[in-house]
Parts: sequence; C-alpha cells; structure tokens
Amino acid sequence: MTQVTHAGDDDSHRTSNYYPRMTSPTDTRTVTLGLVQMRCTSDPEQNMKKAVAGIRQAAGRGAQIVCLQELFRSQYFCQTEDHRCFGLAEPVPGPSTEAFSKLAAELDVVVIASLFEKRAEGLYHNTAAIIDADGRYLGKYRKMHIPDDPQYYEKFYFTPGDLGFRSWDTRFGRIGVLVCWDQWYPEAARLTAMSGAQILFYPTAIGWLPGEKDEHGAQQQAAWETIQRSHAIANGVFVCAVNRVGREGDPKGGLEFWGGSFVSDPGGRLLVKGGTDEEVLIAECDLAKVDASRTHWPFLRDRRIDAYGDLTKRYLD
Repeated sequence: MTQVTHAGDDDSHRTSNYYPRMTSPTDTRTVTLGLVQMRCTSDPEQNMKKAVAGIRQAAGRGAQIVCLQELFRSQYFCQTEDHRCFGLAEPVPGPSTEAFSKLAAELDVVVIASLFEKRAEGLYHNTAAIIDADGRYLGKYRKMHIPDDPQYYEKFYFTPGDLGFRSWDTRFGRIGVLVCWDQWYPEAARLTAMSGAQILFYPTAIGWLPGEKDEHGAQQQAAWETIQRSHAIANGVFVCAVNRVGREGDPKGGLEFWGGSFVSDPGGRLLVKGGTDEEVLIAECDLAKVDASRTHWPFLRDRRIDAYGDLTKRYLD
C-alpha cells in the first residue's frame, strides 16, 4: 500500500492519521494469475490454438487462474456492422467451453474465456465463461454495458446482459468477471465486489481510433488504466485487465489495440504491466491484502446506502 509522505518527514512519520500504516497479515494466501495478451487473425481455429498455447505457457510458469482477452476467437468484428459476423457466435456452454474444460482439468488451472454467445436465433451476447481447475463449467457473465461508438458498434451485435453482477468460488479464490466497456462503471465493480469477489477480471478489446493516437493516445490509455486501478482501491480487491494487441480491420483505418494488460493490487499498485506486443504475463496476488485493505480503509463500512436511492435514476433533473 502506498503511504502518504510529507516533505521533510523522516521515516518515522511517513503516514498521516487518515492513512495509517497497514499491518502485514500473518496468514497469507497467494494465487498466481496468468494474462494472455495476443494478436488475433481472421482464423478462429488459429486464434484458439494460440490461446491454448498461452494458457499452457501461463500454467507452466505457475499460473493458477488464466484470463484471455475479449472475443479472442476472432478479430474485433464490431468495427463494422456486418450480418455475416453472427456466424462467429456459438452456444455457451458449447464447443469452446468443452475444450477449455478439458484443458483446465489437465493443467489444474481456472480459465476465463470471453466468447461470442448465440443464445437463440437473433439473440446474442458478449459473454465470459468461467471454468474451474477441475474442468467444471461454473457459469457465465454477460456483458452489461454495451457501447456504440465509432468502430465499436457493439449494439448491432450484442443484447445487454441479464444475469447481473456475479462472482464465483473457484479452487483458488472467489472471482468476479466483467467485460471491457464495463470498466468505466464504478457501479459494476462495486456490485461485483459486494458479491464477495476478491479479484475482478476484465477481458478487454480497446485501442486507438485512426488519427487519434498522436494527440489523444497517451491520455486515453492512462484514463483506461486509472479508472480500473481506482476500482481496486475503492473496493479493496485485485483488478486484472487483459487486452489484445495489433492493428485489425482496414490496414489504414482499423483499430490499433494498445495491449498494456495489467494487474493492480487493492492499493492501486501495479504488480505487472504488459507492453504493445504479444506476451503472457504472470502476477502473484496475496489475497490476505483484501482483508488488510478493507480493514484499514473501510470504504464498504462507511457507505451511506440510505442515501444512494437516486443512483437508480438516469439523471437528477
């Protein structure tokens, strides 16, 4: 946990009354996360093989929970509105979850897989499947916040989620999963943390629009990282964001995905951060820090739930 330091203070006065020094818990439980940051091709089978290879690499380096990026089986098709892209969808559970169940059981790892779900004819979701380390399919989260921005035309493809904000007990800890655009909503992080999640995972596909990188790129990426680190602090949880890399779509006008996958601890400190190329990242998380953070910074205790009723309104006119 970062401590508040005042100019001129010596080491014995490094904390203020508002930010007391956090004691180290004696009973520590650690879990190692794997983040597979990859470049996608137009071939779903090739992307699947690359994802499996990434999971194997992560497991070989000690990962116990491995998260893939958003919609990893294809390039990010939402840059255009094309009915042919619905052919990429599959049922969840379905073929991909079956393959990952076998892999999870073989490697003894939890797998979080972001998939294009076909629920019924004309009804599709942006869905994340959670598979436990023994291969059991635990359930799914359907993306709740659906963007409709230039080259992020997700409302054309996805129905908003209807399963709510959830968390699951896995062999290595209780986790919550949200997806990409959900990253910008503190309500989503709060409700997921309130369901008991110790780690929030965000499979992601975010990048720069053509012509914006030079002027706005650094600010956009910093804002994306900062908002998620703030979720970690406000809720006393670990946050893991897994993004894709590479340019997709029109060679001149397609999105350039910036990578930068990371894990933040409950104090907002980065434990690992990726670059702009393919890589498998590993981060060890001491879950006892969740209790330590919430005990010393009891934001959940001090919430004024009696005063938040207006949050269910669109705007206070």
